[in-house]
Amino acid sequence: MASIKKDLYSILRAPRITEKAANAGKNTLVFEVHVDANKVEIRNAIEKIFSVKVEGVRTLNNMGKIRRVKTKQGRENGWKKAYVKLAEGSSIELVEGL
Repeated sequence: MASIKKDLYSILRAPRITEKAANAGKNTLVFEVHVDANKVEIRNAIEKIFSVKVEGVRTLNNMGKIRRVKTKQGRENGWKKAYVKLAEGSSIELVEGL
């Protein structure tokens, strides 16, 4: 597997705005992140990009679903998401009103 250089903006792919993410808890946001990113890299990226204090990071690897078309079978790419708990008084305006 080729190593890809990870900068702050390639670590965070996109916020995951779903019903499950909304019920994750107070001050908890969900982001889709780079598959090779670890918790420390995710924490540093969020703190530097959004200028907030991060209390904790939990990660989850999602395997791609198996898809089949007639006799051919394949698998979608897997992805990784991070549950980021912000410290009290911190908020990110990007996802606050949604």
